[in-house]
Parts: sequence; structure tokens; C-alpha cells
Amino acid sequence: MKTISSVVEEYIKKKPFLQSALAQGIINLTSLSRIVKPEIEHELGKDIRNGAIVMALKRLSDDLEFRATHKILKVLKNIGEITVRSSLTDYTFLASDKILVHQAKLLEEINNNQDVFYTSSRGVNEINIVISNVMDKTVERLFVDEKCTQKAEELSSITVKLPAENVSVPGIYYFIFQRLAWEGIVLYEVISTTNEFTILVNDEQVDMAFKTIKDLKSL
Repeated sequence: MKTISSVVEEYIKKKPFLQSALAQGIINLTSLSRIVKPEIEHELGKDIRNGAIVMALKRLSDDLEFRATHKILKVLKNIGEITVRSSLTDYTFLASDKILVHQAKLLEEINNNQDVFYTSSRGVNEINIVISNVMDKTVERLFVDEKCTQKAEELSSITVKLPAENVSVPGIYYFIFQRLAWEGIVLYEVISTTNEFTILVNDEQVDMAFKTIKDLKSL
């Protein structure tokens, strides 16, 4: 049997931004109840008092499980080194039988220049390469026979070192990317390892992206 509390909780959980704001106590519950009332009434098939919805929202925001945000904030306060690199190019190639051979040759040339930034990831159908733009001609020479589906220039990367406990707390990446989305930051790529992740953004947005991530440590 559906209850006001269960329907309200389901409604909030479908709206991540609203869920986070409610957990932080920055929403006027009375105003929110008026907004959600029509949908809650439709779901239950009867008229509902605003006060009943407010009480459901209050219980939800006070619930310890719902407020798992606190665990996330504890991890984010221990964010480690944040490294920024500029003048990057992002290539996307369709996967082929020989593309790994070409990638190996690229790595050989990169080994001769330790100042070059390079990272790569492989999906089912495509391979992504992010590299310092001084290597653009080298990439295009080595991958001349490969199908390049996208090339983005004038990009910067931000690499963030996370504390080891990030793997045991759900929602870390969601929380970070939510803040970036709120600031209108467009992510070209996201590449991660166990305790680090790298985002690729337009040069014009790198300062705002860096500040947004750095500010997470003081929430």
C-alpha cells in the first residue's frame, strides 16, 4: 500500500539535485510541498494536505540513510593533490585490429619526452587519446590509417587524487560531478583509476572547474 511518505521519497529520489539540496537543509519545505502536491495527489489518487507532505519531507531530510551526503563530505575534505595541465588535444578513434600497434609506437615517442601529458581509455568500439598538443602531428602521422571520429583542441585537464576510502563510500563521483554541472562546466572526458580521476574541460572553463573542485574540501 502506498503511503504519503513512500510516494514523496520516490519523487525526491528521482530528482538528484533536489535530493542533495533537501539533505543539506537549504529548501523551504512548505514551498516545496506546494510544488510536489499535484504529483503526489495524482499518485495516491486522493487529496493531500500540504502539512502531511511537509512532515514527509521533514522525516526524509532527517533520515540518516538519506543524509549519506555527510559520509561523502568527510571523504571530500581529504582530497589530495589537484593537478592542472593545459594545451591538450582530445582524439577519438574507432577501434581497429591495428590501432594498438599504432598506440604502442606513440608511447615509444612519448617516452622520449617526459613533459608530454598522455592518457588513454578504450571502450567497446572506440579509443580515446588525450595528449599535449605538441604531439598532434605525431598522433596524426601514426594514426593516419585510423578513422578519427572527433578531435577537440584547446582543452585542459584537472587530475584529482582521492583518499583510499573513496572506493567504500557511494556517491563520491556523483557529488563532484553534480557541483560541476551546477556551475555549467562541460566535461569532454572523464578518465579514472582507483584513487584518481581526470576531467577534461575547455580552456575557458578550467579556472571555474578547478575552483569548484577545490572548494569541495571546505564544505
